[in-house]
Amino acid sequence: MVLESTVRDDDGPDEAASDLFRVVGRQIRLLRERADLTQRELGERLGYSEDLIRSLERGRRTAQPEFLDAADELLGAGGLLRAAKEDVTRAKARARVRHPAWFRDYARLEADAVEISFFSTLTYPGLLQTEGYARTTFMSRQPLLDEATIEQRVSARLARQETLTRWPSPMVSAVIDESVLRRSVGGHEVRTGQLTHMRYLAGLRSTTIQVLPMGCEDHPALEGPFVLLTPKGGQPLAYLEVQSTNRLVTDAEEVRILAARYGSIRGQALSPRESLALIEELAGER
Repeated sequence: MVLESTVRDDDGPDEAASDLFRVVGRQIRLLRERADLTQRELGERLGYSEDLIRSLERGRRTAQPEFLDAADELLGAGGLLRAAKEDVTRAKARARVRHPAWFRDYARLEADAVEISFFSTLTYPGLLQTEGYARTTFMSRQPLLDEATIEQRVSARLARQETLTRWPSPMVSAVIDESVLRRSVGGHEVRTGQLTHMRYLAGLRSTTIQVLPMGCEDHPALEGPFVLLTPKGGQPLAYLEVQSTNRLVTDAEEVRILAARYGSIRGQALSPRESLALIEELAGER
């Protein structure tokens, strides 16, 4: 599980870039509405989740070039969206999405990783969260966060998720405790949206989702959640976080032990196919 700090960080995204992302998002929304499509329908036709479409239209996520190409053709934009590709790419390079100082080392390593593995027992990993789910986690913090900080945290978390759709993308696997799927964080709509998003993620070639069933009587990681990641050209690392304490683990023996635990957990979890069936059932799709 990866959680951002409750400490305020005033260095938000570049405003000019944010304005451009919002303008492109409004264009996508207007073209979608002109085509008489819902966000869900557009996502299904393009192979993206409804939550991703919603985030793009609000300017909280930046559109990938391949998305702009596909949406331009599907929505009959006549090159309007394609023409924005170069500007969006430049704006993304200029944008400064900042994390709390203590989290930046992990965020940098995650962005460059070739492999990332999550074991989550309380919440979905931040890299896999929808906008609604992420906002709920930040709104629930104590001491309370002000609205500006919540919006900054949500934007930073969503920006990290571009890691999942870049090319080449890292190999991502996640073992998530079944209780996380069943807990109604944020209410029915947020929970259903998150489950639908997990279904989308499970369909990505580079992402493997497994559920650790509540009927599992014991497993070797009862001490809590953790993240394993392998930076490009570097040695495997681990990341641990509980309450307000976090730690990057670089000791090779400690990382080896956590990796062995993760392997055992994956063996006890439902298969990816069984996990997807459970996710669909809980989302009301089966």
